[in-house]
Amino acid sequence: MNPLLGAEQAVLGSVLLDPGQLSHLDWLAPDHFYRPVHQALFAALRKLRDDSHPALAQEPVPLSWVTDAVAEASTHVRGLTAVYAHTLISACPRPAHAPVYGRMVLEGAIHRSITEHAIRLHQAARADALQGEVEGALHYADVLTGVLSDLAQRWGTEPRPVAPAAPPATVPVTPPPVRADQVAEDERFLLAVLAERPKAMDEVVGWLRPGDFADPAHGQLYRCLGALHHRGEPIDRVTLLWEAQRRGLLADGTLSSDQLTAICDGVGPGSAEWLGELVMRSSLTRTAATSARVIRALAENESLSPGRLINHALHALGPLDELRTRWQAAKGIPAPTPSASVPTAGGPPSERVQAARARSTPHLPLTPPARTGPAPGPATARPPSRGHP
Repeated sequence: MNPLLGAEQAVLGSVLLDPGQLSHLDWLAPDHFYRPVHQALFAALRKLRDDSHPALAQEPVPLSWVTDAVAEASTHVRGLTAVYAHTLISACPRPAHAPVYGRMVLEGAIHRSITEHAIRLHQAARADALQGEVEGALHYADVLTGVLSDLAQRWGTEPRPVAPAAPPATVPVTPPPVRADQVAEDERFLLAVLAERPKAMDEVVGWLRPGDFADPAHGQLYRCLGALHHRGEPIDRVTLLWEAQRRGLLADGTLSSDQLTAICDGVGPGSAEWLGELVMRSSLTRTAATSARVIRALAENESLSPGRLINHALHALGPLDELRTRWQAAKGIPAPTPSASVPTAGGPPSERVQAARARSTPHLPLTPPARTGPAPGPATARPPSRGHP
């Protein structure tokens, strides 16, 4: 049997056997269950509890608790029978272990939810790459960030980016074929403008980085332009070729003199700022797609605990967040002011406390209780041996 399916059946069986277990599962929601029939049944059990079903005050639990729950759930889903309800009961080893079973269900829901939102982010990034836009990818990145924060609260942990010990293997993300040629042309055109009009570097140097270029050779050539600009040296095809040689780009084959000459000869009228924004749009969609692939690979690793998964996923969104900050600077969009978190007098949120308690059991103190009388002295600590006065 699938472990997740067994956990869902066990938690439902425990509540059917003991309605009081619902008070320990307030942090568990119906949509955390994978099977629709389980979602409907758990929602029905909670509704009966909220409606003060007579079974809550009876011992032993009457059969009406099971039949009424099946009847209520059957109004929202098909195929649920009383026979299956009794199957759920038999699948529960110990009703008192309901919080642990619920934790397993929540863990599966966290992996599943992160996978679904990573897929949406990847689809939005690919669609934006085709259209030359970024709004869809940035929107779904915000949605995914909000989902990760909510899941962290439900799991009872603090969301914080943490790099995985070994990054998951992913397939490199490339622009769609219909846009790859256009992206390369935009990059060459920008480099040509910057080589012909060195003062245009002031329009892009504050927010455009070598890593934003899809072609590594173009990124290295932009790095050479930036180095010459930073040192205040003249920029033309000769000084640019010399800088490329000093950096070893000609020796290792990253760039050739013919490539540089072709770029410099292809100059025409154009705005460096506008072309730089085109390059950054492409970089945003590529970075969003890469982050989505990394997060999906993390979520599909069932051995990864939810807390680590959430923190690793937040770390995978880091490059996209950094790129968004530079994009906003390029567009003149003011950065959002972070809201100051006000600590509550009562400590962590109650939802986080409940989730944390569901994952652990308090242990009794190991230290012995304090003595109420005076400590025994050396003479009274050991009884005298026999045969001695």
